[in-house]
Amino acid sequence: MAVAMHIERDRETRKILLELVKSIQERDIVTYEHSRRVATYVQRLARFLGWNRRDARDIAFAALVHDLGKTWITNDILNKPARLSTEERHMMERHPVIGARILIGCDVHPFYVEAVLHHHEAWNGSGYPAGLHGEEIPLSARLLAVADVYDVITSERPYKAPCSQAEARERIREGAGTSFDPKVAQALLHLLDLSPNFTLPQRVDALIGVPLNRIPLLVGW
Repeated sequence: MAVAMHIERDRETRKILLELVKSIQERDIVTYEHSRRVATYVQRLARFLGWNRRDARDIAFAALVHDLGKTWITNDILNKPARLSTEERHMMERHPVIGARILIGCDVHPFYVEAVLHHHEAWNGSGYPAGLHGEEIPLSARLLAVADVYDVITSERPYKAPCSQAEARERIREGAGTSFDPKVAQALLHLLDLSPNFTLPQRVDALIGVPLNRIPLLVGW
């Protein structure tokens, strides 16, 4: 009975998360595509670090909603093609808390809440929203942080051109021990050595004009 209840709860959680992913897709296609790529990266990273398939799948689901809070940020800030002002930056930095509150309201497992809430914490304590340091940061958030930043570096944004994988590698290496858990950063660098085609292509241009209900969600891992 307990096993059946756990399976049902797990199924219901995935259903809720996928509904939230759909809301991201409908609100902002750039954030949605970014989240899909981060989900793939962090799942690969988790498996490389020895996580079992189920746990790696769970962190991938967390990645799909890690920027959920951005759906509450206005477009003039979210899509601004220039550097954000101090006030705008503070508003943007609220998105992990907003996303975590939405997840709490949906009564999903704390694993997802913690990953979303703390994915912008830094290993040296300089991150947000709580300024956690080192292993105070949940491991899920530490993996998510490096996968998230890798995608930001290698993707085109309104305010920047994409960096090469070589440039991204150097940024990750420089951030090890400051922004990132050094062991997690090193694992990503090893993955990049093993997988020359690790970086996923951006699909935003190809998706322009495609009905949102015809864009597949990342499921079935």
